[in-house]
Amino acid sequence: MKALVNRAKDFLKSEDGPTATEYAVMLALIIVVCIATVKSIGTKANTAFKAVDDNL
Repeated sequence: MKALVNRAKDFLKSEDGPTATEYAVMLALIIVVCIATVKSIGTKANTAFKAVDDNL
């Protein structure tokens, strides 16, 4: 267990730790934007299909 803690400390001290954290935050933001976009497109598509269905 101590070896794992030491490896975590070394990782955070090196440049890789902050860089990995920055990439993780950017990835999370990109995922949120993608989910919001897909939800918006899905809602608009559902509305369009509903209008077509009502006209038939």
